[in-house]
Amino acid sequence: MRGYVQVYTGNGKGKTTAALGLALRAAGAGLKVFIAQFVKGMHSSELDALKRLSDLITVKQFGRGVLIYDEPNEADVQAAQKGLSEIKSCIASGEYQLVILDEANIATYLRMFSVEDLLSVIDGKPDDVELVITGRKADPRVIERADLVTEMVEVKHYYQKGVEARKGIEK
Repeated sequence: MRGYVQVYTGNGKGKTTAALGLALRAAGAGLKVFIAQFVKGMHSSELDALKRLSDLITVKQFGRGVLIYDEPNEADVQAAQKGLSEIKSCIASGEYQLVILDEANIATYLRMFSVEDLLSVIDGKPDDVELVITGRKADPRVIERADLVTEMVEVKHYYQKGVEARKGIEK
C-alpha cells in the first residue's frame, strides 16, 4: 500500500480528533500506528482508550504541558527536538504503517523545530508509510508538500460562551 502525507490544519476544532479516528481505523485493519504529540504533555481521556490498543498503537508525548498562550522555553524546545529525532528513527524502522505528528505544525510556528526539519521528515518517509501532520498554522511549504490537506474552519464554538474543556469531549 502506498502511503501519503496528510495535513489537518486550521483554527477549527477536530484536527487531533480526525487523526485519532484514522489511527483507530488503521488499528482496526491491523496496521501499526505511532502517534507523537508535540506541545502536549498533559493527560487526556483518549490516552486511556489508546492504552487498550497498545499492541497496535503507540503514543508518546514530547511536550511538557500545553502551550496555548505561553511561549516555549528551552526545555519545551528540547523535548520537541528529541521527539522529532525519535520520529525519524520510528519512520525508518519499518515497524509502523501510520505515523501521526500531532501538533507538529504549531511546533514549527513556535520555532520548537524548523519547518525544514519537518520537511526532512516528509522527504524521508518511505513509500509505504502514511504520515499525518496536525496543528494550526501549517506552513505553506508543508501544505505544498502534502498529498491531502484539510482545513478545519471554526464557524461557532461554545468556548466563546465560557464553556471549558469537558472530560470525554475535549479532554
